[in-house]
Amino acid sequence: MTPEAFIQQKAAEAIQAIYSTEVAPASLQVAVTRKEFEGDYTLVTFPLLKITHQAPDATGNAIGQWLVDNVKEISAYNSVKGFLNLSFSALYWNEALLALAADDNFGQLSPTGKRIMVEFSSPNTNKPLHLGHIRNNLLGDSVSRILKACGNEVVKSTIVNDRGVHICKSMLAWEKCFDGATPESTGKKGDHLVGDCYVAFDKMYKAEVKELMAGGMDEEEAKKQAPSLREAHEMLVKWEQNDPHVRSLWSMMNGWVYKGFDETYAALGISFDQVDHESETYLLGKELVQKGLREGVFVTDPDGSVWCDLTADGLDRKLVLRGDGTSVYITQDLGTAERRFANYKLDSHVYVVGNEQDYHFQVLKLILKKLGFAWADQIYHLSYGMVELPEGKMKSREGTVVDADDLIQQMYEEAKSTSEESGKLADIPEAEREALYHMIGLGALKYFIIKVDPKKTMLFNPAESIDFNGNTGPFIQYTHARICSILRKATVPFGVSDIRPEAEPSAKEIRLVKLLGLYPGKVAEAGAAFSPAVIANYAYELAKEFNQYYHDTPILKEADEAVLKYRLELISVLARTLRSAMALLGIQLPERM
Repeated sequence: MTPEAFIQQKAAEAIQAIYSTEVAPASLQVAVTRKEFEGDYTLVTFPLLKITHQAPDATGNAIGQWLVDNVKEISAYNSVKGFLNLSFSALYWNEALLALAADDNFGQLSPTGKRIMVEFSSPNTNKPLHLGHIRNNLLGDSVSRILKACGNEVVKSTIVNDRGVHICKSMLAWEKCFDGATPESTGKKGDHLVGDCYVAFDKMYKAEVKELMAGGMDEEEAKKQAPSLREAHEMLVKWEQNDPHVRSLWSMMNGWVYKGFDETYAALGISFDQVDHESETYLLGKELVQKGLREGVFVTDPDGSVWCDLTADGLDRKLVLRGDGTSVYITQDLGTAERRFANYKLDSHVYVVGNEQDYHFQVLKLILKKLGFAWADQIYHLSYGMVELPEGKMKSREGTVVDADDLIQQMYEEAKSTSEESGKLADIPEAEREALYHMIGLGALKYFIIKVDPKKTMLFNPAESIDFNGNTGPFIQYTHARICSILRKATVPFGVSDIRPEAEPSAKEIRLVKLLGLYPGKVAEAGAAFSPAVIANYAYELAKEFNQYYHDTPILKEADEAVLKYRLELISVLARTLRSAMALLGIQLPERM
């Protein structure tokens, strides 16, 4: 039972006893006491005046005195203008710590019976994953973990954008410029080789545009008439016509990319339950277009194209089928959404996609509602800001992106360099040190990105993220390792039974117990907001509070064995909670650093 629920229950009993009136505990308003007042939690008494027929302070004093007299877990109260501030006794905090120490599933909320799909990553097969993909992947993976901890059944999905003119651009450049190069012949990961092809196409295309302009053609027309772009469009037509050569080339190059993606996902600790491919789903939605035409949701223009007029809803007209009968991207999304809700019996669907697609998802939901799908209201677009570097924005076609693989390697090197300079890992065997460098580097990367509210654009600085002090992943990892070191050095056995009801915890120990007790609520808050940042910053506060406690409390030097065992069990629970919280972010915590 949370502190708020405990006070609601006991206050309801007080009102029944004093005023002979039954109230529902959940109807009572309870919150954490504001810092400027004495107390732990505050009961708002204003709504009770119609029951008590007394002044606010008189009501507060009557309820407060009854609670102090009859509830041993409440030690003091003060009533201030309609707010009853209550202080818990040491007994309450000991009972609270005992309950969470004995709960192996602390932080895992009760099953909801709901099934939620989270779609994330959704890369193009014309380039490797980059820093922007990393934020997408880390958000999607962490949100999935948090929603599962909130008691939901979660299906992690991705759709691979493996067709289209952008894919054909890489294919064409490979044929023209790469002389049959393969990952094996070049020693490159397949996704990196294909990404080089995409960059090469852009250079070739720009040179052609420049040449056409030099011959007198205006820029806009030159961009349309550049031979390489026309060839790429012709290749796409051949792909849709199942041309054997084009399809064979497409399968080969996509195979290189898939293998490369899998290696990057494995390095990040990312996996999926469902993988769709645009080449298999791009025709989905055409039947919905016919349904919309029959029901008057869509209209056909003279050129044969099909549109949904959303101007009455404050939006624009949206194309859902071209005049030649081919699909556009939203047609696929309409069909994919319908298939997923039907096949998986989803209660809701979360799309993790950058904020440049805000309008797209606004339109998608609205069209689905107009088509009569009630579940359209259960679609949520987790819109996140872009990731920028100190040197500015990234551009894939110009080859100025930060590849995910390169960044993961850089984080490993930053962790190794920082650790060697500090000398913290000098006594650890080399193989274990190497594993720690990877764990620390990846933890730094994940935490630095996840701790920022998803909606905000963020600036990523690798060197800053690896700092062992401040609000960073390595700081929390080091805190956990420090706790594990203390527990290893302990010479007395300890366990849940050492949390005695009569113990007298210090103010700092009570503060730690308070923070620990907030964890389930933080999980629920993070799930409701689709924000892993809530968990990241909670873990930091918990780690920071422990370090302050450790600085003032020489735990292993405690002479009173009962107090020593209490403290050891307290920090053991704290370490377990840190592990649980950071696991929701996909971050491992080492036992020594």
